[in-house]
Amino acid sequence: MGRKLFVEVCNAADLMPKDGQGSASAYCTLEFDGQRRKTDTKAKDLNPVWNTVVEFPILEGKNLESEVLELSVLCEKRGAQRKPGFLGKVKIPGRSIVKKGEEALVYYPLEKRSMFSQVKGEIGLKVWWSDDPDPSPPAPASPSAAAAASGEEKHEEKNEEKHEPKQYEEKKKEEKKENKKEDKKEEKKPEETREYRSVGRREEQKDVKDQKIKERKGDAPTIVIKRHDDEHEHELSRKLVRASTVPSTDFHLKETTPALARGIGEKVVTYDLVEKMNYLFVKVVKARALMESGSGSSYARIVFGSLTAKTKEVGKSLFPEWHEVFAFSKDNSAGPVVEVSIWDHETDQFMGAVGFDLQEIPFRVPPDSPLAPQWYRLENISKNAEKKVRGDVMLAIWWGTQADEAFTEAWQSDSGGYAHTRAKVYLSPKLWYLRVNVIEAQEVQPMDRTRFPEVSVRAQLGFQIYKTKVASNRNTSPQWNEDLLFVASEPFEDELLLVVQNKTAKPNEEEVLGMVKIALAGIEKRIDHRQVNSKWFDLVRYNGGDKHFHGRLHLRLCFDGGYHVMDEATHYSSCVRPTAKQLWRPVVGVLELGIIRGKDVHPMKTVDGRGATDAYCVAKYGQKWVRTRTIVDNLNPRWNEQYSWEVYDPCTVLTVGVFDNCHVHPHPEGGKDLKDLQIGKVRIRLSTLESERIYTNSHPLLMLQRSGVRKLGEIELAVRYSSVSIVSVMGLYFRPLLPKMHYLHPLGVTQSEILRISAMRLVAIRLNRSEPPLRQEVVQFMLDADFHVWSLRRSKVNYFRIMNLLAGPMAVGTWFHNICHWKNPVTTLLVHILFLILVMFPELILPTLFLYLSLIGAWRYRYRPRSPPSMDGKLSQAEQVEPDELDEEFDPIPTNKDPSVVKARYDRLRIVSSRIQHVLGDIATQGERLTALLSWRDPRASGIMVAVCMTIAIFLYVVPLRVIVVIVGLYVLRHPKFRERLPGWPINFFRRLPSLADRIL
Repeated sequence: MGRKLFVEVCNAADLMPKDGQGSASAYCTLEFDGQRRKTDTKAKDLNPVWNTVVEFPILEGKNLESEVLELSVLCEKRGAQRKPGFLGKVKIPGRSIVKKGEEALVYYPLEKRSMFSQVKGEIGLKVWWSDDPDPSPPAPASPSAAAAASGEEKHEEKNEEKHEPKQYEEKKKEEKKENKKEDKKEEKKPEETREYRSVGRREEQKDVKDQKIKERKGDAPTIVIKRHDDEHEHELSRKLVRASTVPSTDFHLKETTPALARGIGEKVVTYDLVEKMNYLFVKVVKARALMESGSGSSYARIVFGSLTAKTKEVGKSLFPEWHEVFAFSKDNSAGPVVEVSIWDHETDQFMGAVGFDLQEIPFRVPPDSPLAPQWYRLENISKNAEKKVRGDVMLAIWWGTQADEAFTEAWQSDSGGYAHTRAKVYLSPKLWYLRVNVIEAQEVQPMDRTRFPEVSVRAQLGFQIYKTKVASNRNTSPQWNEDLLFVASEPFEDELLLVVQNKTAKPNEEEVLGMVKIALAGIEKRIDHRQVNSKWFDLVRYNGGDKHFHGRLHLRLCFDGGYHVMDEATHYSSCVRPTAKQLWRPVVGVLELGIIRGKDVHPMKTVDGRGATDAYCVAKYGQKWVRTRTIVDNLNPRWNEQYSWEVYDPCTVLTVGVFDNCHVHPHPEGGKDLKDLQIGKVRIRLSTLESERIYTNSHPLLMLQRSGVRKLGEIELAVRYSSVSIVSVMGLYFRPLLPKMHYLHPLGVTQSEILRISAMRLVAIRLNRSEPPLRQEVVQFMLDADFHVWSLRRSKVNYFRIMNLLAGPMAVGTWFHNICHWKNPVTTLLVHILFLILVMFPELILPTLFLYLSLIGAWRYRYRPRSPPSMDGKLSQAEQVEPDELDEEFDPIPTNKDPSVVKARYDRLRIVSSRIQHVLGDIATQGERLTALLSWRDPRASGIMVAVCMTIAIFLYVVPLRVIVVIVGLYVLRHPKFRERLPGWPINFFRRLPSLADRIL
């Protein structure tokens, strides 16, 4: 199978006229991996339309994400000696190229070739890649056929030379002149050298020509290697040798990080953030020539100290095969020998064993090759010395660590060997916003003709149901022109159902006038606000299983890929990328997380009369979820697992949760509705971490329960954030946090919250379908499903946050009051002197202020936080909460109070209060971001602020104040033509600053 890159050049708009007659004859040239293609020329058209598909083969072994597709738009001019005009270019990195089926029409603005180029307009492209079978060219049947084929190749080569642009013809002429000059020089040299050079040149030209011919015929692709010498450039070609690829392991602890391979540097994720844990690995492959037993079915039993494990039973065979791996923790070793024995399944008859001394077992460290299994003779080591034993067993035994490739799929002693206790990596489904624009309907006929119809449309996608308003025109052709927004996840399994219905004379009853079902796979995808074509759909009704036509419905359907589909709260978001891959920014860093151990975890259930906990961790960042293995029946579990993520924006949050597995030891209440209990959660904002520094800290696991806040243990984490370059990371602070569509066509607050809840439910449903499942209560706890619910405690938190912010201005007022009342005469005299200086020299006010701020920021650098913050129970007002307030917070909506009137008023009050709570929280967040400017909680942002303040101070010392006031005033009063709808860089910088919202329970 050969991968191919396809580029559909659709059209261009508003090109720059370059032919001297107010127009342009445009054509496109495309370059990819040394291959070049050209489109047709559209004469005298500033808005040309090509609709041409260009194909590039991707050479085997090439990484598409490291390549760049370059497209140039040129203007053809009359005359053989005139060079084509440059109309613009576009560079598309390989990382933004999607697979077939995900392509969308993208309009790229044309870029300049140099600073002095005159370019305008845009070009629409569709770019995708797909896997196609590699066609093998048929061999000619006879010499005449081969000659005919070579003649056709020459003819094609001549035609290609005719169609080449004129600038390449000029280059060929220049090359011929240079070759002639070189030949003349070579005539002066000895004959042997001249003959050798001419033969070498002819062979090189022949190889290049054969390469071009085979490339056009579809032979094996070639690679052109350019070597630059001092005088001229040699082009050598070689055929790409296809080699069998070595299957790579999926072990996440030793894989090469994709982000690093795409530009951060070739770096293998090492196992350096966690402790090394030694395991004894036993791989039991098969046995041969065993003694015949009663049932014929046999299994292997491994005994290591106090631990015993056995393989599956293989029935009725003297040559059983198991192919199973077992991993025993070294902490459980109680003796110097490990024993592997073969037993009959039904009669439990001993069939032989092999013993190994622990001191003789070799130690293997990846990336060493796996240890080859060997045959070992079975011996009689049972109490019955007269028992006859024969046969051999093939196995491999070695010492290793948790970084071994076999560890993830092996039977593990510390996790109980269950399938649902192993470590797994999950991926969230790709979420899209589905926009349904209901325009109008025609030929709908209600049953009751005596009443004016009140027609509306009900749309349903899975569990999401929305309804339009009643059409304003009450006739058989109702019109709405209303947008309905859904959340859809790939792969698209559900169908969109639209039902046109009419209100009847009976209350709460509606008559179905027609319905239509639409498959999501055929809906167009867009990445901007451009309109898509609308379509008419036939409405049908089912009578006795037969379809009957009942009008038409006019719809405009599209997937909006320019938005980021929120499934988390905005303050805790771990990803801000748009859905469309074409709009993704490059990777700016790598996040590595080491989950080391838990300490003093609270018993979550009772097993054999004692407290026990089967703890595991879940970490979520972006679309990647990781789940550690479950440490069975241990209040101080040791995981020592390491994971990595690609980082596209440092102003995001990593979430780590700890849970109790309900499958290992069921909870006492029993039943089918068992849930994994929450033990605690930790959030870490990446912008608060310094680059290339390892943070190893213990974080408390706090949970708010009906009885109050409880500490259920601690978790030790190691975190490291590595960035590509400090310049690229600093540049992100001045860009919008969310994609453009969130600012150009923003969604309402209520609508965004509804869509977030829908997205969260979709993610929970999909992850619950995995094997083993990531349970719904785990996903909801990690995504903060109850973030929008009213809580008096949270309202108090936001109130005290605001009061804490007002404490600063109040302290300044108190200080000024003391100055006025001469509480400290020395300080009062200094203030009088400073006041007189500033009055005499008012131009020093602003420079002094900014200099003072920069000095404060530099002074506070010594007191910057040394570790990422943890959950704060005091800040969350969880330590002084009243029992009645907790009862109210855990009380569901609607409330379970008995009086119906109180219930209605209570629910209404809670909803209104929740909105007030969010407003107070937003106000507190803005104030906390102000204080974060110089607090060094975000070291990069504080560094930028100190540098900016120092620069402004120096600038204000040099430039007169009047000039600055004029410049600022003219900038503020500038014409709307010079304004952008996107927020400016100061606002983007401010919105990226951290707040205390990350630390609230």
